[in-house]
Amino acid sequence: MVLGLPLETFTRVHVVISLIGIVTGLVATYGLIGGRRMRGWTTAFLVTTILTSVTGFFFPFHGLTPAHVVGVISLIVLALAGIAMQTDWRKTYAISSVIALYLNCFVLVVQSFQKVPALHALAPKGNEPPFAVVQLIVLALFVWMGFLAARRKVGTAGAMGAPAA
Repeated sequence: MVLGLPLETFTRVHVVISLIGIVTGLVATYGLIGGRRMRGWTTAFLVTTILTSVTGFFFPFHGLTPAHVVGVISLIVLALAGIAMQTDWRKTYAISSVIALYLNCFVLVVQSFQKVPALHALAPKGNEPPFAVVQLIVLALFVWMGFLAARRKVGTAGAMGAPAA
């Protein structure tokens, strides 16, 4: 039992929150790249991504794992994104939010290779070339999106700027 839920149910809730975080993060990042402020999507992304990291710490503890390290890094990056969103640090917000989204997608790839039989067969230890290639592609995509999001100018009204005209 975790927070009064059977472990299987808690896991499903955690996964759904994570997937919502990824989808809302992709939409919010699309808005950043296009120079548009998407407050609702951004808020949903930040809240669900914080919940993803926090709920990850409620799973049974069997020693420090890479998942714990990613969770701590994600929470630090999300704190920076939250601070930056309330200030005029638009580039810092763009970069930190894309990093947080990348970390969610990094974990999605790891979990996919562990749980999806066809992917697991390609990389049963999680360190084989197919896994590394997918992670490299995901990283390259997020570096590119982060670059585009950080360089895009948004209007000047408010901390995150006004929507592009």
